[in-house]
Amino acid sequence: MLEVVFHARFFKSATVLSQKQRRKLFELIERLRRDSYDPLLHTKHLTEPLLGYLSFRITRDWRVLFRFVDKRTIQLIRVAHRSDVYR
Repeated sequence: MLEVVFHARFFKSATVLSQKQRRKLFELIERLRRDSYDPLLHTKHLTEPLLGYLSFRITRDWRVLFRFVDKRTIQLIRVAHRSDVYR
């Protein structure tokens, strides 16, 4: 199982989500711990200028930006709308 650590701005960025979306987010984080490429996450490797980062889907419109710190540790960076997360 992977360890998940949180960037300082992660929780602040998650406050834009509704209560229902936050519950789903934390369920998905548990799924991410078990398998970072679980099909329900829709994990994507990002390209320039975010090379080295990945995203997973909370809902159709909301994404989580993350990266692998090492082989066993994932750092969750921020939550953002899909129109803003890749900027």
